[in-house]
Amino acid sequence: MTANSATIRTLWPIWALVILTSPGAAAATFDQQVEALVAPWAQALTNLIFYAIPLFGHSVPLIVLWLAIAALFFTLYLGFINLRGFVAAVRLVKGDYRDSKAQSSGEISHFQALATAVSGTVGIGNIGGVAVAIGIGGPGAAFWLFMAGFLSMSTKLVECTLGVKYRQVHADGSVSGGPMYYLEHALVNRGWVKAGKALGGFYALALVIGCLGIGNMFQSNQAFMQFQVISGGDASWFADKGWLFGLILAAGVALVIIGGIKSIARITAKIVPFMAVLYIVSATAILALGYEQLPGAIALIISEAFTMDSATGGLIGAMIVGFQRALFSNEAGIGSASIAHSAVQTDKPASEGLVALLEPFIDTMVICTLSALVIVTTAYPAGLMESGLEGIELTSAAFAHHISWAPYPLALAAMLFAFSTTLSWSYYGLKGWTYLFGQGPAMQMVFKGIFCSFIALGCMVQLKAVLDFSDAMVFLIAIPNILGLYLLAPEVKREVEGYLAELKGRRAAAQEPQGVAIGDR
Repeated sequence: MTANSATIRTLWPIWALVILTSPGAAAATFDQQVEALVAPWAQALTNLIFYAIPLFGHSVPLIVLWLAIAALFFTLYLGFINLRGFVAAVRLVKGDYRDSKAQSSGEISHFQALATAVSGTVGIGNIGGVAVAIGIGGPGAAFWLFMAGFLSMSTKLVECTLGVKYRQVHADGSVSGGPMYYLEHALVNRGWVKAGKALGGFYALALVIGCLGIGNMFQSNQAFMQFQVISGGDASWFADKGWLFGLILAAGVALVIIGGIKSIARITAKIVPFMAVLYIVSATAILALGYEQLPGAIALIISEAFTMDSATGGLIGAMIVGFQRALFSNEAGIGSASIAHSAVQTDKPASEGLVALLEPFIDTMVICTLSALVIVTTAYPAGLMESGLEGIELTSAAFAHHISWAPYPLALAAMLFAFSTTLSWSYYGLKGWTYLFGQGPAMQMVFKGIFCSFIALGCMVQLKAVLDFSDAMVFLIAIPNILGLYLLAPEVKREVEGYLAELKGRRAAAQEPQGVAIGDR
């Protein structure tokens, strides 16, 4: 048992005792007790992690700057690998470079790894969060959201290359990887053994806590809300039966995650293409119905992105909001996706790094941009921006403006987004848990039981403080993760350039005429 695990086991009964014996505990409900206990800690941590500084007359959260600067640095340092490596990434996902005779470590294919990671990032924020960003930063925020997605592709490549390079392959063939492992290596390799183990343990602990909120309770709560929308709203039979919906959802998740990453990957490989196509087709249909507004909307987005006198804050305000929404959506720099990518069947770390750069492209540059275009082409001309609606309600109203029943496929897509996100984050949390407590089957089942219990809980109670605390923990781990990426960046560059040279050599060999003597070439 590590020092981290000993601390957790020692303090957990104390925390439980504090909840049960706090003044008024007998009279207060469970959620009120938890809120009262967690709220001060959540507020303090949120104030720290999302601390903002004034910049050109605007408040800029430091964590957004931290992530954005890293994305720009890696894009320049790797020579715009997000452009140079795009075609190779697509071909890798298609399986064009797969060698059926090669014996590679790993559990899932490139496509399955990408689908699992995408399912962890494509969520409610792609639908509702974009509407919030445009409401705050104006149409120009959509432009900077797109640019942030482009730059984030490079960050994803770096962390996922490292995830594969420093993963651990266990005796049963299963794989564990992610920031816990490459952060530990980055410091241990420099002689800081204790610091490396402590940093890996801190990342894993924060990930476990974060997965129970942002990747669990929030998702199940949003899935329940969307289910109410398509089942009658407040008049729905399920309106006061969140517990039942939660139990059904938890059972569905349990059936998938008990089988491990192979089971999760099989399901996400089916769900992700379906839900992505469902949303893309729906959004494209709405844009087609309002095609006359599209040229003006695009012009408005670009002009508002660079104006200095916009009512919503001008260039800097739009840039800040756009980058914040994009980075919070695709999670580039947090490192969580590298855990899923680490399970890929390959002995070439850079191959999965290239595949990973498609993740922000799909999540942010395609899905978030479509959401933004639907809102700007519909919500502005229809006056919905002044209706008081916000978030997913505003997006839903924009869809309904053209097709009255459009919110139903939108709600279905949102439910699938939430379900698939929960599957991916269960795996992320499990790998953080096993890093702390070991790979034993019993310990894995303990975590899966806890995770599924929190799914049901998320549909029954509103624990805002718990969600705020988990959000802050997830973004807290971006600080050590980015530091590790900077330290290991030269290794990534060598891996990537070497692999691209190898692919170039393969293509050249494939183009040579067959059966020609060397002397005749």
